[in-house]
Amino acid sequence: MHLCLFEDATVPHLFPLALTRAAGDLRVGARTLIEAQCAAFADYSGLILQTRANLADVTRQEHPEALVNALPEDGGGVLFINQRWLVRDGDLLESIRSAAQPGKPARAWMQGETLVAAWHPNPPQDVLDNDLSTLFEASEQTDDAILITHLWDLIADVPERTAHDIEQMDGLGNHQGDVQAGALIVYPENIHIAEGAVIRPGAVLNAEGGPIHIGPHATVEENAVVRGPVFLGENSFIKAGARVDASAIGPGCKVGGEVHESIIHSYSNKAHDGYLGNSYIGRWCNLGADTNTSNLKNDYGEVSVFDAVAGDFLPSGRQFAGLFMGDHSKCAINTMFNTGTDVGVFCNLFAGGFPPRHIPSFSWGDPDVTYELDKALRVAETVMARRGIALTEADRVLLSSILDSSR
Repeated sequence: MHLCLFEDATVPHLFPLALTRAAGDLRVGARTLIEAQCAAFADYSGLILQTRANLADVTRQEHPEALVNALPEDGGGVLFINQRWLVRDGDLLESIRSAAQPGKPARAWMQGETLVAAWHPNPPQDVLDNDLSTLFEASEQTDDAILITHLWDLIADVPERTAHDIEQMDGLGNHQGDVQAGALIVYPENIHIAEGAVIRPGAVLNAEGGPIHIGPHATVEENAVVRGPVFLGENSFIKAGARVDASAIGPGCKVGGEVHESIIHSYSNKAHDGYLGNSYIGRWCNLGADTNTSNLKNDYGEVSVFDAVAGDFLPSGRQFAGLFMGDHSKCAINTMFNTGTDVGVFCNLFAGGFPPRHIPSFSWGDPDVTYELDKALRVAETVMARRGIALTEADRVLLSSILDSSR
């Protein structure tokens, strides 16, 4: 049996964060959507990923173990899962597990008009070239699926989602790293410190409000305060004197200042003082010293956020929403972001005052000035090399296509 994780037509609502990755590679809590789905359906062998054509090569880079945009030639049953589904235990998951078995007939699970999951004992080879819902004559309606549809869905319930993921990972109470003299560990049974991690003198890890996961070779520096639930990925740093709570920070990041209920995907820096609240930062971003985000309007009203499909700001239903920043974007020192700001891919922001609340991809200082592709790629190559990662030809082709489509 094979597991196929597919994208659907609503993924563009998640731009700019889904411009550079499959929707399932978005981090939602401590795990990406794909990581959570693979864990939930671990009994299925052979991973298949269906994604947009321009993302196929970078998706193969991200998932060398997966077959991309094709079914295996040997056939067999396939369980199809929507990459936007945030999998949770419950009746829906159990229904899918029990029905998606050899010998069982084709079946689909819909939420409204959205295909959440489907099972087929022997799908045709060209099924990924068509609308998957046409493969099934009958379907079962559900209202239990959590679907990540808009940008603001990515920052909903960050504390609960992060705590859930950490608890699913196991290892709480296991302290393999170097907890140095003078570090304070509160509720140690609710904290995981992986091998190679370092907790320096004066650092406080307080898991009273939720679990804490410190990944391999991660570091919490002197006098930093970490209040769970918090996930800190492999080789990431929480800088001296920082305050981090209810957040998920992926691998290869440097974090300073104050971070609250936010997700930093991976390989991004917010290394200095400044406030980041209810925000989502992509990969290879850099926030200059004393960058601050507003996450609450002065009138305490609902925050609107730009939607790439609507081409306009839409009500988010949220009182708290900060910054959504696409991959490879950077801002200068003392940058101030208003509530509900979205910044595209490869933006370089350095003007004074508040930037606009919607900044298109490849903006250079001003939305009307284009960041030249050659210059942008040279910077990316330099930044990535600092982490020992190469900018590949697949990366270059994808980023060039994003510039062409955005302009």
